Amino acid sequence: MKILGIDPGLAIVGYSILDYDGKSTELLHSGSVQTKKGDRESARLLEIFNDITSIVEKYNPDVCAIEKLFFFRNYTTVMPVAHARGVILTILEQHKIPIYEYTPIEVKQILTGYGRADKKEVEQMVKISLGTDNLPKLDDTVDSIAIAISYTRSADALEYLKGLTNCEKS
Repeated sequence: MKILGIDPGLAIVGYSILDYDGKSTELLHSGSVQTKKGDRESARLLEIFNDITSIVEKYNPDVCAIEKLFFFRNYTTVMPVAHARGVILTILEQHKIPIYEYTPIEVKQILTGYGRADKKEVEQMVKISLGTDNLPKLDDTVDSIAIAISYTRSADALEYLKGLTNCEKS
């Protein structure tokens, strides 16, 4: 199964494509969509729309795991991030990709067992999950991988894989 992981933002959208077979997780591709600060918000949202649409059409993910907004300390950034997230959710719905949402605390809890884990602890668990010491440099991209890995540890992922196995047996 191919999982699209997304860490939404207006300035940077981190994304990753993982392949998960029920036992192992492989990073197929990762990167970021970065928009220019000086551009109009509408232009930045259009850039996110176009780039994420291209990624979805190129990799054809089975599901998407995306960060869920639940609380922001910086109220000046919450609306633009929510707008970017809305654009991304629209693309996913348009392509009929099932959406699974995780808050940062849920991702930390799932990966480390502790909802207040720091970035280094999460990064270490991502390395262990992928069996590599090499991760992308950008935090937003690593976060998207962590979000996608969170999905692999869910009952939804097991159910999805069970459905694939049942289809193969028929």
